[in-house]
Amino acid sequence: MGDRPRLDHVGLNVADLPAATAWYAAAFGYEVELEGRVDAIALDFVMLREPGAGRRLELLHRPGSRPGLRAADPAEAALSEGFGHVAFDVAGLDEAFDRLLALGARPVMTPRPSPEPGIRMAFVADPEGNLVELVERPADG
Repeated sequence: MGDRPRLDHVGLNVADLPAATAWYAAAFGYEVELEGRVDAIALDFVMLREPGAGRRLELLHRPGSRPGLRAADPAEAALSEGFGHVAFDVAGLDEAFDRLLALGARPVMTPRPSPEPGIRMAFVADPEGNLVELVERPADG
């Protein structure tokens, strides 16, 4: 592990596990690393991994779950404590944004300069309404 801890994965609770798995795999090129079930609480999960990079996203579903915050945009999400969005680093922000819309995402914030100098960003909502940020960093960054 080295001297410092590192983020291993982010978990996202979803209503439709197969549909969310297919969408995130198509949207970001992630592959299924592991699928399983925690029988004691009837929790199904899929761990997705970005090929070659090791970044992981865990999708979880438990029967009886209810929708939580479905913020319209990042400003509304910031009014609730807890996780407000997941972000992906992409090359070709405009193309990535358009591709996600074609896959069923809802546009939230079109590509534009980020408050972070030299960075561009955009937001979409996945088919279940979860906010997804797209970040494009300079090639030398």
